[in-house]
Amino acid sequence: MYGYAGKMLFVDLTSKTYEIREITEDLAKNYLGGPALGAKILYDEMPPHTDAFDEKSMIGFVSGPANAAGVVMGGRYTVVSKSPVNNRFNDANSGGDFGPTMRRSGFDAIFVKGIADKPVYLYINNGAVEFKDAAAVWGKPTLETEQIIRNELGQENICVALIGPAGENLSHIAAVMNDGHRAAGRGGSGAVMGSKKLKGIAVYGNQKIEVADREKIRSITKEITDYTKGSGAQQFSAMQQYGTPLSYETLVSINNTAIKNFFGIPEELTDEMKQSLSLPPKDAAYKQRSYGCNACIIKCGAFYDIPNGKWPLKHAGRPEYETFGAFGSMLLNADFESIVMCNHMCNEFGFDTISAGATIAWAMHCYNEGVLSKEELDGIDLRWGNSDAIVELLRKMGAAEGVGKILLAGSVAAAEHFGKGNQYLGVAGGIEMPQHDPRFAPGLARTYKYDPTPARHVKGGYGPAQGFALPEVKYDYENKGQGDVEGVIHQEIINAGGFCMIADGNVFQNHSVPVRLLNAITGFAYDEHSKANLGVRSYTIRHAFNLREGMRRKDFDISPRMIGKPPMEEGANAGVTVDVEKLADSFFQALHWHVETAVPTKEALAAVGGLEQVANDLYPIDRKDAV
Repeated sequence: MYGYAGKMLFVDLTSKTYEIREITEDLAKNYLGGPALGAKILYDEMPPHTDAFDEKSMIGFVSGPANAAGVVMGGRYTVVSKSPVNNRFNDANSGGDFGPTMRRSGFDAIFVKGIADKPVYLYINNGAVEFKDAAAVWGKPTLETEQIIRNELGQENICVALIGPAGENLSHIAAVMNDGHRAAGRGGSGAVMGSKKLKGIAVYGNQKIEVADREKIRSITKEITDYTKGSGAQQFSAMQQYGTPLSYETLVSINNTAIKNFFGIPEELTDEMKQSLSLPPKDAAYKQRSYGCNACIIKCGAFYDIPNGKWPLKHAGRPEYETFGAFGSMLLNADFESIVMCNHMCNEFGFDTISAGATIAWAMHCYNEGVLSKEELDGIDLRWGNSDAIVELLRKMGAAEGVGKILLAGSVAAAEHFGKGNQYLGVAGGIEMPQHDPRFAPGLARTYKYDPTPARHVKGGYGPAQGFALPEVKYDYENKGQGDVEGVIHQEIINAGGFCMIADGNVFQNHSVPVRLLNAITGFAYDEHSKANLGVRSYTIRHAFNLREGMRRKDFDISPRMIGKPPMEEGANAGVTVDVEKLADSFFQALHWHVETAVPTKEALAAVGGLEQVANDLYPIDRKDAV
């Protein structure tokens, strides 16, 4: 079979045994890889209503066919599990070299269940599997752990997906880290690894992925090159130079990026603060070199050296856009070097930067409104913009020390612990909001609330770009369903295929490129009809996992203030209340699902195909109606 290593590894940490299974062509063709294949395996293999930290709970590391296939922008893999935040399906996407290296080691995916009796890590070397003692690295930060494992194995070219202290402490905002600076960050998958006493998975291999049509890949690659040197050159060059923070200053100025926990407006940022947060002069001062993920021609990452000041750092990763928002304007913090330090600390502790910054923003908001006292915050003066306090609170969270032990569970759990502050939460499905305001780009409200993995800016739909439409267009909620579904289809294929979403517009000249590349890799020959079914099937299997847990439309939630209930009184989003339910009605109608329950109809499942087990579970033979 073209485009695949052809094997999946299933590990049981309790018994320290493993099983190798082949991927059938039907499974590959119907689900590709990434979150779609991961959701299918968890749906089939993980018992319903299993707690995220239970012995039977599974976590999967799933590549896509673009990984290691010799195509540009094909370096993304996905971690799938249940989220400890909400006990729903969770997928988190990461770049770097781990996904392609896992495929070269002999496996398209690795699934782990069970709980080890003591800390372990897995070592996969060209199909050989070993259980290794992790006692020497348990408790250590991620960068040091990676190097210790490389030294122990005597192999510098391995890749490791691992957790830091945050995951070991079962933080609900713990990420799975790889390649030093890359994170499968959202939903607490790092805590699932920690609950299994699994410090990491190290992979190495030199096996080759055979593709169906190498000449076609070369032809498409030339088209891409021509685009990045022609009509797309300006955007491509800007992304190369500044990476994802490229748009930070602009998005803050128009009230898209969060200010003061999504309660603030751009006018609260002084000219001095804006100048301090401006990226170009800081890049000129601190940037040492660029770096990129596997098969990336942009190389949007950068290493910084900050030689002096309160937080000197060497070879630290430049924060991404989301991190600049979460630790910058979200906290009214204009201390640029503190943001770099917080990013570095999150990488070392293994925190999701979005949720870590948002959790501190919640605590800061509570403190400034008199809801939380200085004593409740271990004496920290958490006034808006106090960078010393921000860094210290994050340190406490990473060390699980004092109030940090409360906050590392995330903002919702912290509000429950203190019994107050719910009015300052900004979450969907219990997960902290990304740095794109749904009041500015209202289509995101449907995505944030109703995607099977909520509060994600990297899921399909209308997305952040919708915010730049005219108000009479973007706040018109009629007949948006079909366009919303088309956005879902495209993004599901990007994620399942193992592509980077930044490729859209910056590298890929149009939405046809990923499917054309997938056809050349696999030989599956997706046409427009089968492409649509592929995307809808991917969304549906992720959603079906939650339906099997008993969820229905009424169980999906978003903080009312994040959709303008009540509306803001000032700023670009003043007076806006997003009708997320009308958007959802239109979306589910376009999918031909039951609108009231968000359950797919039997006819819709049959039309998409490949979802027979879901149909059997939702519509048992002795029942006529949806469960």
